[in-house]
Amino acid sequence: MASLEQNKEVVIIKYNAGNIQSVWYALERIGINAVISDDHDRIKQADRVIFPGVGEASSAMQYLRERGIDKLIRQLKQPTLGICLGMQLLCAHSAENDTECIGIFDEQVSLFKPSGGKEKVPQIGWNTLSDLKTPLFEGIDNGSYVYSVHSYYAALGKHTIATSNYIHPYSAALWKNNFYGVQFHPEKSAEIGERLLKNFIFTIK
Repeated sequence: MASLEQNKEVVIIKYNAGNIQSVWYALERIGINAVISDDHDRIKQADRVIFPGVGEASSAMQYLRERGIDKLIRQLKQPTLGICLGMQLLCAHSAENDTECIGIFDEQVSLFKPSGGKEKVPQIGWNTLSDLKTPLFEGIDNGSYVYSVHSYYAALGKHTIATSNYIHPYSAALWKNNFYGVQFHPEKSAEIGERLLKNFIFTIK
């Protein structure tokens, strides 16, 4: 697990997302010198692709469409990981400004609505994971804490591979074919986040 072979490459998709640099730093901490790029050929040729995101769904999708990155993402065959907004944009539709998304996952993205209790929107802080599936979570226990910042969430569905509960259960992670998504921020989730990134890079086939 120490490092990728020298001829392999991890690319972080460059677009108008807010957490690209922090993802790059997180990869650097585990010994991965990733490339930040919006070059279509370089993204297609990468061994692993990370699609991060902090921001607003409709403006992000507009940016991606104007540059053809949405179509490029649909064509990717290598393991690809969406983070936070990146995961939501891989879903079918977001209620945030009624946005049609990339459509890898069938799940719908909705706004948290407080139930009258003490919950606040957005959810900010640490939450637990449960119902973990796939090698993405190898070595990670149910009940592990991860860090989240989000007002919107992906519903539970056939692609759900981890759940969290805030106001109600939601998809903490999704998987379909070579595409994975996590709603939380592995780059801010200490040892658990580092383990997940290592699993994505070294364990996922």
